[in-house]
Amino acid sequence: MLTAQAPASADIPSDPTHFNVSDEEKTNVADVRRLGPDSLIWDRLGDLRGLLTVFRIGLLQNMHPAVSRALEDHSGEVFLKNPWNRLLRSLPPIMGVIYAPDPGAIGRKVHDYHVDIKGTLQSGQAYHALSPDLFFWTHATFVEGVIAMSERFGTPLTECEQVLLYDESIEWYRRYGLSMRPVPPDYASFKRYWADMLDTLQPTLITDHALKLRRTPRPFDSIPKPVWWLIDPFVNRFSQWLARGTLPLQARSKLGLDWSALDERLLRMFCALVRVTFRMIPKERRYLPMVRAWRAQRAAATPWSPREPEHHAAQ
Repeated sequence: MLTAQAPASADIPSDPTHFNVSDEEKTNVADVRRLGPDSLIWDRLGDLRGLLTVFRIGLLQNMHPAVSRALEDHSGEVFLKNPWNRLLRSLPPIMGVIYAPDPGAIGRKVHDYHVDIKGTLQSGQAYHALSPDLFFWTHATFVEGVIAMSERFGTPLTECEQVLLYDESIEWYRRYGLSMRPVPPDYASFKRYWADMLDTLQPTLITDHALKLRRTPRPFDSIPKPVWWLIDPFVNRFSQWLARGTLPLQARSKLGLDWSALDERLLRMFCALVRVTFRMIPKERRYLPMVRAWRAQRAAATPWSPREPEHHAAQ
């Protein structure tokens, strides 16, 4: 059973290449699923509505003590000074592993960025960001995040679609070049893994800080200062409220977050508003800007008909 506990320091290799995919795990290129325009992950991952789950995903990731400690040790000053910038600029490389012209190269860059992210927990246990168990947890939060985003703000994925999405996410993870050892072989196994991980999560310094945000710097200089000054408190409080309502119940309880019947009614009203509004947006405007650019680049190189994101009746 996989847990969120970091391995003992003696178990952390000094050479990070130890974490890479082994020759035995390598898959013949001809057998690898192509995650192109006809894949479900291509259709859903870069959806604009995913921004509504970014804060939630960040909380789940940092409820893992090793993820939180890594952020404290290696990006803590940046995160504490400008949390939204730190959070949002992590999205382009993640999206690039699916949408970029050379996703494998982006995956290697993401991998290499984490080579020197290592340290020791308060318990004395060592951690390394490239430890497959740790890295897969952060990946898993994005996979589950797509399912949660679709459930709340779009058309819920059917069980078959969830199975397909998870199958595709295995290839997505493979592009980081890490050992496939901790990867559940199928969606049923992934659901058990997810439940086990929720049992092990806990509040951390990073989650405590994130849930207390009130005033923060502009994430990007392109946002006019007066505009950000006006919307900043709302952005923080609304993101916290939205995360409280969409977190798994176990995570919400462990963080000590309240959620009332009124909160739930308001959230359902907001979700319905998002679904109605989203259907009015032209198909290719429904994606993050960098994703739109990559999708357009692929369309120009290889003409294709993008699948309608809402291919089921909205619920």
